[in-house]
Amino acid sequence: MTDPKTKQTTPEEADKNRIHIKNMVCPRCIMAVRQILDRLEIPYLSVELGEVWLKQPLKDQQKITLQRELESIGFELLEDQRQQLVEQIKRSIIELVHQENNELKVNLSDFLVEQCHHDYSFLSKLFPEVCGITIEKYFIHQKIERVKELLAYNELSLSEIALLLNYSSTAHLSAQFKSVTGMTPTQFKQQEGGMRKPLDQI
Repeated sequence: MTDPKTKQTTPEEADKNRIHIKNMVCPRCIMAVRQILDRLEIPYLSVELGEVWLKQPLKDQQKITLQRELESIGFELLEDQRQQLVEQIKRSIIELVHQENNELKVNLSDFLVEQCHHDYSFLSKLFPEVCGITIEKYFIHQKIERVKELLAYNELSLSEIALLLNYSSTAHLSAQFKSVTGMTPTQFKQQEGGMRKPLDQI
């Protein structure tokens, strides 16, 4: 399969062959989008989180049909560049936080600048304008969802989870967890993890 990033095309041509999709947050999302593209007989080069590289630009009717199919399973075609960038920020944070065994010993602002190729001051202003929440709060909420996931697995102690997610102490983790959820990690475990949110709803 040809790599769209190495295929010899002009930047303008390459951009026409790329579409952005909102709410793709996990490998199952990639599989679902591939199934739609195959069913609609839309040829593609690759499907990644939030992004599809097509072999050729979509025709108007194809775009309408694809939009309808995507919306039926909770996705959405994005054509606004501001929204595309916000989705890229979200995807980058989700991949950083939820990647298995990934210790969060990185500087968030430096990480996002590297991933999104924009100054952090621009990103940090854009994100709340579109989402109504700061990047930092979104990052914290994703970390708390990851804590919930790890608590539900019951394989790591709270101190091990704190170390994995780069909290300064278990007390810091517990305080942030209670601030976001209204309960302590212990209380959450007693409720058998019934308050986890889908990642695309955070």
